[in-house]
Amino acid sequence: MSSSLPLAIIQLETPPERVSAQVGEQQHWFVDALSLQPQDYIVIRPDLGDELPAPSSVAAAILSGSWAMVTDHAEWSERTAAWIRSAVEHDLPLLGVCYGHQLMAYALGGRVGDNPRGWEKGLQQLSRVNGDRHDPLLGALPTHFSAWLSHRQSVLQPPSGAQVLAVSALDDCQIIRYSPQAISVQFHPEFTGSIMTACMENAQRERDVSSLISHQAEPTWARQLLLNFWARQRQNSLFA
Repeated sequence: MSSSLPLAIIQLETPPERVSAQVGEQQHWFVDALSLQPQDYIVIRPDLGDELPAPSSVAAAILSGSWAMVTDHAEWSERTAAWIRSAVEHDLPLLGVCYGHQLMAYALGGRVGDNPRGWEKGLQQLSRVNGDRHDPLLGALPTHFSAWLSHRQSVLQPPSGAQVLAVSALDDCQIIRYSPQAISVQFHPEFTGSIMTACMENAQRERDVSSLISHQAEPTWARQLLLNFWARQRQNSLFA
């Protein structure tokens, strides 16, 4: 029997009912993307009052996207930001996604706000910058790759000492590395075309975007980053 520590999926609020009815909640998207078994993970809901895990009790943590805004400074969000600072101090492997990306940057001293270039949505092209070909998570990523995105706020200024590793036409902070163990991405490596469709149709209400998205190929490189993150942490946990 495996003695590995679980992955903490930190789900930050719930999707609108129209989205969750179609494609479930954030935790389900990560579980499906990583093919997790029940013993592989725990779900933490700070917005429901859940206590955030001690760094020694989990192998790694993923901070999910959200329909909330970091700049609203909700109690659960500020509490999670304080936990992020502690987790980084304890070298817990962290991966922030969308809201989780912005919250990590904010927690560690960066600046988050409305994206002056507007809503970045759908399948977009990203470009690597300052890339290290020996990076265990990003080394195999091509110079240009595609990813699903949907966000209205962005990291406007990364924390001091953090390294921006990818950009897009509408966002200058698509991937940020804060330490060897902590990284975040503005895009959604856990998304599928179906999830993207549900999110965009909810935002645009009466417009049917399914035909627009259905012909687009799934962005495999973005998903691979997510797979690499958990594979690496799970291996480290097994042999710790």
